Amino acid sequence: MLKTDPALPVPQSIAARAAWLKEAGGLEAAIDAGLLSEPITLPLAEALVLGFMRQGVTKYLVVLGHGSTAVGEVLRLYEAHGLVRSWQFRNEVEMAHAGTALRWVYGETCAVVTSIGPGALQAMAGSLAAASNGIGIYHIYGDETTRGEGYNMQQVPKPVQGLFGQITALMGQSYTLHTPGAVRDALRKGATTVFHPWRPGPFFLNLPLNTQPEPVALRIDALPCAPHVSPAVPADEQAYSDAATQLAKHNRIAVKAGGGARPFGAELRRFAEACGAAIVLSPGTTGVLPDAHPQNMHVGGSKGSISGNFAMQEAELLVVVGSRAVCQSDCSGIGWPNVQNVININADPTDVEHYNRTLALRGDAGAILDRLSDRLAAEEPTPSAGKVEWLKHCAEKKSEWCAFKAAQFEAERPVDAVWQRPVLTQPQAIKIAADFCKRVGATKFFDAGDVQANGFQIVEDDQVGETFTEAGASYMGFAVSALLAGAIADKGRYAVAFTGDGSFMMNPQVLVDGVEHGVHATIVLFDNRRMAAISQLQIAQYGHDHRTSDNVAVDYVQLAGAVKGVLALSGGFDRVSLTHALEQAQAHRGLSLVHVPVYFGDAPAGGMGAYGQWNVGNWCEDVQRQYTATLI
Repeated sequence: MLKTDPALPVPQSIAARAAWLKEAGGLEAAIDAGLLSEPITLPLAEALVLGFMRQGVTKYLVVLGHGSTAVGEVLRLYEAHGLVRSWQFRNEVEMAHAGTALRWVYGETCAVVTSIGPGALQAMAGSLAAASNGIGIYHIYGDETTRGEGYNMQQVPKPVQGLFGQITALMGQSYTLHTPGAVRDALRKGATTVFHPWRPGPFFLNLPLNTQPEPVALRIDALPCAPHVSPAVPADEQAYSDAATQLAKHNRIAVKAGGGARPFGAELRRFAEACGAAIVLSPGTTGVLPDAHPQNMHVGGSKGSISGNFAMQEAELLVVVGSRAVCQSDCSGIGWPNVQNVININADPTDVEHYNRTLALRGDAGAILDRLSDRLAAEEPTPSAGKVEWLKHCAEKKSEWCAFKAAQFEAERPVDAVWQRPVLTQPQAIKIAADFCKRVGATKFFDAGDVQANGFQIVEDDQVGETFTEAGASYMGFAVSALLAGAIADKGRYAVAFTGDGSFMMNPQVLVDGVEHGVHATIVLFDNRRMAAISQLQIAQYGHDHRTSDNVAVDYVQLAGAVKGVLALSGGFDRVSLTHALEQAQAHRGLSLVHVPVYFGDAPAGGMGAYGQWNVGNWCEDVQRQYTATLI
C-alpha cells in the first residue's frame, strides 16, 4: 500500500527524498502512482543514482576519492533507507573484476565508482575483462572540473581539455557529463551499451567534480529504463535452405562453440545431433554440451586437446556459433586447414563475416539453430553413413584424449627442483580440486596463466556456469577477485578460485575484502614459484626460459593466516592431504586459502600438452606462411 500522500510535494533535500521514496514503496512504485510525473530539481549526482535505479542498478562497488564525494554522499543517504547498497574495496582492479563477475555469474548489473587518476586507470585496466567477455557494467569516474581554473589533482598533466574522456572513449563507450542537463542522454547511451543484446560491455561515465552537485531539473519518470530487445533471425528463407544444403553435402562437420553459444546449450546439442557434427569448445564454453556427450570433442586451439584439434584439422565444413575467432582459439587463423565452407551464426555483423566462403546467418543463435534443426529433421532424419564414419573417428580421438588425461592424473608424482621432494603436478592438483567442486556443487573460477591453460583442458563440466575462465583478457588476479561477487549477489553461492602464485599476488587484498564482506569461498593457490605458462612457451620456442621465475620463498599459509577471519591451510603434497584441506576449507563459513606446492619441469606428467599453433615468437614465420595458403 502506498503510504506517501500524493497531494504532498516531493521533498527538497536528498535525505528527505530518500525517506519519501522508501515510504512510497520504492522508485517504480512512486512512478506508477504518478508521484514523479512533474519536473523536480535535484543534484546531478542524485539524478544519476535515480537513473541507475530505473535500470535496475542499485549496487555500487566503490573506492571513493576526492572526485566522488558528492556521489558518495547520495549513496550514503539512499543506502540508509535501503534503496541502494555499496561495498568499499581496497583496489580498483579487484573492484572491477568483482563487478564483472557479479554480472557474468549472477546476472546482476552494478556500478563501480572511483576518481580519475591512478584509481580510474586501474579500474579501466580491470575493465578489459568485462570488454573481452561481453559483460555489461557501469564505470563511474570523478573527473576534473569544467571551469579550467588550473590543473586538477590527478588529471593527466597536459594542457588539453577532457583527456580522461578521450582515454575512456578509446577503452569503450563513454560519456562526460559536462552539462547536467545531458543526464538523460548519458543514461540512454549507457543502457544501450551495458544491456546490449549481443555484445554488452563497460560504459564509462565521467563526472566532473563541479557538475556532480549542480542542480538539474527533470522528470524522474522520463529517465530511460534498461532496453529489452526481442531475438532476431534472418528473414530470408533461402539462407536456411542454403545452410541445409551445405550441411547435407558435407560429412566432416565441426561446430566451433564460442562465448555467444553459452546460453544455447540445448539448441546446440539438438543441432549437432541432427547434422552429425563434432563440437569443438572454446576455453570459456566448457559445459555447453555435457562432458561425456559423444559429440563433445573438448577444447580446440593453440592449447586445445587431442580430440578437439583433430576435429579442427579434419573438418571440411565449419559451423561457427557465437565466436570472435580469437587467435588462440583458431590457431591464429590456420586451425581449419581442410575447411571448404563456413556457416557463421552470430548477431554481430562484423564477426559473422570473419572467414572467407561464409554463409552468414546473423541474429539470435538459439533461434537460428532451432530453425536449422527443424529443417534438418524434415530433410535428413538420420545422419548419412559418411557422417556416422566421421563421428566414429572423432570418438576414437576422444577416447585417446580421455586415456591420456587419465594417465597424467595417475602418474607418479615427480620430484620438484624447488620443493626438493615429490609433489603433485599441476594437472593432478587441478583435477583433485575440480572433482571436489563438482561433488559439492561449487562454482570454479580460473586465473590466467598455466593454471588456466591446464584448467580448461581438465574440467569436465556438464552445464554452463560450472566454470568461469577469464580467457578473453587473460587477466591475472581475476579469479580471486571474482570470489567477492558471491558476497554481493542476492543469492551468492560457494565458489573456488584456482590461482597461481603470480596471479594471487596481483590481488592479495581479496583476503581483507573477503572477510569484510563475508564471502564464503576458497582460494586454491597452486605454487610453482614462476610464470609457468611463459616459461614453457620460452622453452618450447627457444630452449631456455628467462626471467619468469624467482628464488623468493613465500609462506602463503602464514601470509593468509595473518588476516583475521581467513582460514589458511596447507594442501600438502598428495591427493589425500589436498582433499582433506578442501573439505576443511568448505566447512569454514568464510574465506579460506589452501596452498598447494606443484611441480614444474620436463617430466612428461607435468602438463597437459599443446596441440595447435599460434602466431607468436619464432613460430610467426611458419604460422604466417600457412595463413597465406588458407582458403577461409
